[in-house]
Amino acid sequence: MRNIYDTVLNHRSIRKYKEEDIPDKYLKMILNGAIHSPTSVNGQQCSVIVVRDAQKKEKLAEYCGDQEWIKQAPVFLVLVADFSRTAKAIEKKGGQFENMDSIEATLVGAVDCGIAFGTMMNLAESLGYGIVPIGAIRRDPQKVIELLKLPKYVYPIVGMCIGVPDELPGLKPRFNFTTVIHENEYREISDEELESYDDTIREYMRDRTNGTDVRDWSDLMTTVYSSVYYPYVNETLKKQGFKNEK
Repeated sequence: MRNIYDTVLNHRSIRKYKEEDIPDKYLKMILNGAIHSPTSVNGQQCSVIVVRDAQKKEKLAEYCGDQEWIKQAPVFLVLVADFSRTAKAIEKKGGQFENMDSIEATLVGAVDCGIAFGTMMNLAESLGYGIVPIGAIRRDPQKVIELLKLPKYVYPIVGMCIGVPDELPGLKPRFNFTTVIHENEYREISDEELESYDDTIREYMRDRTNGTDVRDWSDLMTTVYSSVYYPYVNETLKKQGFKNEK
C-alpha cells in the first residue's frame, strides 16, 4: 500500500483494465471510505450503487456516451445524492421536507458525493487499483434513474470505474501551485499564466495522441462550457424532488 501523499500526486485516469476481479475484502475497504467520509450535519447524503452485473454495466456505458471502460472495469460505482433517508426521518417526526426547494440541498448532496468519491479514489489507488471518474452519468440521467431504480430525492452525481490497471498513461500537467493556491484573497489568473498552461497542455495532448489532438485547455473549456454540457440535468433533478427554484 502506497502512502497517501504519493497516491494523490500520482493519480491517473485509467481507461484500460485487466480481466481481474476486485476481491470483496478490498472492495469493502474502498466502500467503507464512503461511509466514513465527512458529511454535512451528519446527514450522510451520499449513497453508492455497486454495479457488477455485465448487462447493467453495458447499459450504463451506453447511457454515458458509449464509454467502453465502464463495461471493461470489473466494478462500476454510481455515487448518488441521497435525501430519501432524510425525508423518511422528517416524516417520522411529523415534519415537512422544505429544504429540497433550495439549491442548498443540491449543493450539499453533490459535496457529500464529492468527498466520498475522493476518499474511495485514494483508497482504491493506494491498494493498487486504477479508477476513472464518469461525470457522464448525468448525460442521460432519466435512463440511469430508471435502470438503478432510484426513488424520489435520490439523484446520480458521478460514476467511478475501478479495476486493475492495464495501462500507465502520463501524468496530466496541472496549473502551477501559485495559480490555484491563493493567500488571504483571490488572485485572478494572468494572461501569461493562461497562455503558458495552454502551451503545456497542447504539447501534452500532442504527445499522448501522436499528434491527432492538439487542443489546449482553453479549447476544451470553450467546448464544454459554451453550452449546457448535460442538458437534461435540470429537468430530471426536478422530477426527483430537487426543485432548485429558490
